[in-house]
Amino acid sequence: MTRFSFRGLVYALVILLGLLSAAPNILPDSMRQHVPQWYSQHTLSLGLDLQGGSHLLLEADTDALFARQLDTYSSALFSDLREQNIRYVKHASKQGLSVQFTLSNPDDFYKVKQRASEVAMQSDGSSALLLTQQGTAPKGNASKGISQKGNVIVLELTEEYQAAVVKDAINRSLEVVRKRLDETGLTEPSVTRQGSDAILVQMPGISDPANVKALLGTTAQMRFHWQTQVNNSESFIRADINDRQYLLEKHVALEGEHITDAAAVFSPETSQPVVTFRLDNEGARQFATMTKNNIGRVLAVVLDDTVVTAPVINSVIPGGRGEITGSFTMSEAQDVALMLRTGALPVPLHIIEERTVGPDLGSDAIETGVKSGIAGALGVLVFMLAIYGRWGAIASVALTVNMALVFGVLTLFGATLTLPGIAGLILTMGMAVDANILINERIREETKKGRPAGSALKIGFEKAFGTIVDSNFTTLIAVSLLFVFGSGPVKGFAVTIAIGLITSLFTSVALTKLLMQRATKKHQREPINLSSPLLTMADKLGPFNFLKSKKLALSVSLILTLCSMALFFKPGLQYGVDFTGGTMMEISAPQLSTEQLRTVLKEHHFEDIAIQEYGAKNQYLLRAPVSEQSNALSNIEANTGASTEANTVATQGSNIEVLKQVIQDADSTVVFNKVDVVGPKVSDGFADLSILALLIAGGGMLAYLWFQFEAHFATAALLTVLLDLTKTIGFIALTGIEFNLTAVAALLALIGYSINDKVVVLDRVRELLRISPERSLADIINEAVNSTLSRTVFTSLTTLLALLPMALVGGDAVSSFAVPMVFAVVIGTSSTLFITSSLLHMLGKRREQRGKAQLRPTAEEVKASLAHIP
Repeated sequence: MTRFSFRGLVYALVILLGLLSAAPNILPDSMRQHVPQWYSQHTLSLGLDLQGGSHLLLEADTDALFARQLDTYSSALFSDLREQNIRYVKHASKQGLSVQFTLSNPDDFYKVKQRASEVAMQSDGSSALLLTQQGTAPKGNASKGISQKGNVIVLELTEEYQAAVVKDAINRSLEVVRKRLDETGLTEPSVTRQGSDAILVQMPGISDPANVKALLGTTAQMRFHWQTQVNNSESFIRADINDRQYLLEKHVALEGEHITDAAAVFSPETSQPVVTFRLDNEGARQFATMTKNNIGRVLAVVLDDTVVTAPVINSVIPGGRGEITGSFTMSEAQDVALMLRTGALPVPLHIIEERTVGPDLGSDAIETGVKSGIAGALGVLVFMLAIYGRWGAIASVALTVNMALVFGVLTLFGATLTLPGIAGLILTMGMAVDANILINERIREETKKGRPAGSALKIGFEKAFGTIVDSNFTTLIAVSLLFVFGSGPVKGFAVTIAIGLITSLFTSVALTKLLMQRATKKHQREPINLSSPLLTMADKLGPFNFLKSKKLALSVSLILTLCSMALFFKPGLQYGVDFTGGTMMEISAPQLSTEQLRTVLKEHHFEDIAIQEYGAKNQYLLRAPVSEQSNALSNIEANTGASTEANTVATQGSNIEVLKQVIQDADSTVVFNKVDVVGPKVSDGFADLSILALLIAGGGMLAYLWFQFEAHFATAALLTVLLDLTKTIGFIALTGIEFNLTAVAALLALIGYSINDKVVVLDRVRELLRISPERSLADIINEAVNSTLSRTVFTSLTTLLALLPMALVGGDAVSSFAVPMVFAVVIGTSSTLFITSSLLHMLGKRREQRGKAQLRPTAEEVKASLAHIP
């Protein structure tokens, strides 16, 4: 009694903690005033797809960063070589990320190696990381990392040094980006590192990120250079906005990093906007000295390789204050001042992915997500009550607690709830109910054997536990890959399912057991009544011989798979921009018909953009692949004089402002519900990672099943899942559902769900083989499938009940997940009954012919056999 009470207390505390963590999400405003602020504000954040906003993925231009590092180092080395009177001839151009020069005396090579090491140590103390011999890893001293081909010397940056430089540059860029966004007054922007060389910026409530893109895409590297009359290797040419060219010294007279403050003001002399700046103490001292020694010379202020002003120094400028004049508007001057205040980006950042969701679409997504979620949850709970009566009510309580715990854990970790996350919650409920059905079916079996309540509960839970762990673990393998290889909402989907599977172990095994023991406390020696009309109907169904038509089942499955493979090639998958790159826009244009919109786009050289009507009247889906988008914008440049820089950004899939302006000019009431722009590098990466994730998921499950069961068990299960996968891909191609990252999430969820189904049957086959190894394999497989048939069917029905509302009314955002999953549940259930059993029988018979046992002996069996050896 004491242990039971203590166990109940622990469970109650766990549930209470989960409920308290989840509670702030549903607290009414009247109650928020009476609880601590730190508690009331600890809620789930809504993703951009639910509240609207913009998402930008910025990639660092590492080649430019490496080139600058190499140029800085080589300049220092050449200066040192001249001081040491070591003669050389520098080659006119760099060869990739390397610098080559020729020694006048090849015997000086060892001196150069020594000087290179010294210069590297003086620059940043990382000589062992700075240089490498071509094709080799650095070893020890940097001087060993210079290659010599005759009298030609080659300098390179090592991979280790490059990785360190990128890491430092990205870390500093994160701070600069945060400062710039904070200066603009955006509400709670999120700036995080993604991968090794990218930064993800999420801005809730921003439906037009044009100004932010310009702000973040500007490096704002400001330097001061003296004008020179000598055109040689130590000089370079830069132009101003009026294309006036200046020949400048390469040597930087003063770095912009010394600027501590900047502001946009109107000049009292000209009444034009100017940018005033203030230098730190060191910068002020340098500025005073350099202006004192160079009176009469032109000092160019260069901002991102453009000369913004080039005044003649007429006198000493003390005090560390200066003024930048130019053809600024006040808005431009304010942006320049902001960037100078927040510091320069240490590396150029290019926008390679942009996604924008309008606030109206976000609120609609919340409404449809909540409605489909509630409908799915109610369907599952009602069905459980219909099957198991009051025991179904206990399962429903456990499921409700499970959902609350999932919300509590997500809130506790500060997770962001997205629309795919809501889909994950719904699917989690459908999958979590499987454990409860499995337990109830095991208890029913023990009750049919005449066991009383106490014994039936104990044995039923013990037998179900191993199966639940195996099935959940195999599902977690697929889900973990979604987290590792996915991004944004897909990761949220993976996290939701993973947490749901873990919490369901507690609610289905621990909590349900406690509640059932409590319910049968006074009836331990009486049988449990788990009857209902549906169960009675299921019990009356006679046993089926699932292996009777195994050749027909395998033939039909193979034909469907071949047809699915044919559909993959024609008509093929309708790839989304996640895989093809380019632009996809969902717009509402009340004043434009389809033909009018097409005419407007053709008139402005966007004739290759595909227009598709969807949803309500005057709602359109526009698609522009990368190549066609680039051609269209190139035509715009040729006809309107758009800048080359803008065209370059457009090629990367980030500049869609011209297209949006064209549509706005034709219909001032247009609403851009959603805008996705994905660059070719991102889309190529998505395709590679998706294939890799599917392969690793299959390999991981094969290894786990091979370890837990036998080789032929694992092979039969994985082959069946592969057939399920090909049929589902064929279904996606046949129905024309967009194949995007959400569809990939559906495929990985299918792998987890389908293998879960197969594991339950395989576990029962293994159990029966342990009990009666002398029986024929066909009889054991048929009995295993029949004994788990009600569980298989009930689990599939509950999962369908959870998914159907999302598939029917969940909206376009989750249709590429929910609709294939509905198909996958149907095809996966049938394959469990007919295909897995048939393959296992064929592989098992082949094993018998080779003289091998169906199962390897357990440790106890090995001990027993050894004990009989004299």
